[in-house]
Amino acid sequence: MKICVITPRYVIAGVPLAQLRFARALSEKGHDVDLIIGSIDPKYAFPDMTGVTVLHMKRPKVRGMLFTLWKYLRETKPDIIFSAEDHLNVIVLAAAILSGSKAKISGSSRVRPSDTYSSRPFTKRWFLKYAMRTVMWRADALTCVSEDMVEQYRRLFNNPPHLCVYNIIDDNNSRMRMLELVEHPWFLHKEFPVLVAAGKLAPWKGFEDLIRAMKELSLKRQVRLLIMGDGPLRSELETLIVELDLSDRVHLPGYVNNPLKFFKAADLFVLSSHAEGLPNVLVEAIMCGCTAVSTDCPTGPREVLQDGKCGYLVPIRDPLSMADGIERALDHPIPSQLLADAVKPFSEEAVLKRHFEILGLVE
Repeated sequence: MKICVITPRYVIAGVPLAQLRFARALSEKGHDVDLIIGSIDPKYAFPDMTGVTVLHMKRPKVRGMLFTLWKYLRETKPDIIFSAEDHLNVIVLAAAILSGSKAKISGSSRVRPSDTYSSRPFTKRWFLKYAMRTVMWRADALTCVSEDMVEQYRRLFNNPPHLCVYNIIDDNNSRMRMLELVEHPWFLHKEFPVLVAAGKLAPWKGFEDLIRAMKELSLKRQVRLLIMGDGPLRSELETLIVELDLSDRVHLPGYVNNPLKFFKAADLFVLSSHAEGLPNVLVEAIMCGCTAVSTDCPTGPREVLQDGKCGYLVPIRDPLSMADGIERALDHPIPSQLLADAVKPFSEEAVLKRHFEILGLVE
């Protein structure tokens, strides 16, 4: 089948990386796959996508993709379209209506509706909600990446047909990358347990809470923390590390090309977020066999960790509780079989099967 996978941009973030994995998986199953990307951040090297036709639209704004998508659908006539993120889903559905495309369309929502839509009249988010209501009928499937999000979207749109389909996290490429050697000195000459965290250095990721939890831990035991990623709070977090006298215990290496190998080598993974859609990075860490401590934030962590059976849940914005959870996790790691079971719904086979079943197709 001719399948089109669309993402608004390529940066090192959950949605575009998940869409690339999805496109690659479909191609490996023998499908003819086009990957359409609105814009590509030149800061990042684009990964090898052998077997997938990559179409870069050079449209930094999603609304600028409408005409190009209309033209693509008229000329290429794909059998299936997989789109991600609501503002892009609206544009894809509108392009399909205007072009007369017969493609089956699956639109995936990746963040909570409160982060996308608004009931405040005449705001951009209000118009977006109205636009989605107008074109929603054209979608053959509307999906979310967690069960909690499904319920939120159903309440917002008066029970639309949203269903849960997870992202592909566990695939052969990821399994190979996790086995690469970690050359960071804390891992080459491990004197103390090393904790890892990863994500954009932004307020909602809660890294300030995590650093303050490290201060509490430093009063009780020797442990180190590596926070991978970059973002607007970098200088503020670096200042906090110095103020708390943690320069020899907490390191911010910036963007890391392959965090999976760090997850594999670490003693513990910590997610400190105040809110998520479904945190891919949490599933990645578990896939690598790393016990996880996560805030019990909306939405996703409780679902991934199966109510605390497969990891440790702590309150958000509570460094003391986080420090306590980290101590408990270091003393009592989660058994490897439980971690393996938790990742099964995120396997390539399980996710592809779910997508095709929802569309009424046999993969």
